[in-house]
Amino acid sequence: MQRFLCRLAAVLVVLLPAAGSAAEEFPTDGPFVKGEAFPETPATCDSLPGWMDQLPEHDGRISMAVTGPLLASDWDGALAYLIVCPADQTQVICVTYEPLEVAEGRQVTLAGGFAGSRQGQVLLDPCLATPAAP
Repeated sequence: MQRFLCRLAAVLVVLLPAAGSAAEEFPTDGPFVKGEAFPETPATCDSLPGWMDQLPEHDGRISMAVTGPLLASDWDGALAYLIVCPADQTQVICVTYEPLEVAEGRQVTLAGGFAGSRQGQVLLDPCLATPAAP
């Protein structure tokens, strides 16, 4: 029994630091954060493809932020759909409940729940949009 407890303690010593390092999956200088929070450093259209290659594995909500030029905005009376970043880069689609009164081409920051990505597009739903700081 004592031998078993010693082995168990040795395994726990090895595993506990690994379990504690899970937060390191979310770099503090990146556009992703665990849960509902605003990342300190949004991605840009240029940096987004590289960040997508580093998307943390997490079973819960991942929040993401990106700053780029507003390419399109549509309001259907219930939801607003905003698109940033050119089609030749990774585009981000933001689904929000309030239209953003900003001219196309102006820099905006989109932040919200990462809802998936495919074929060069990222979906943030729900999402908040604000004009980017100059």
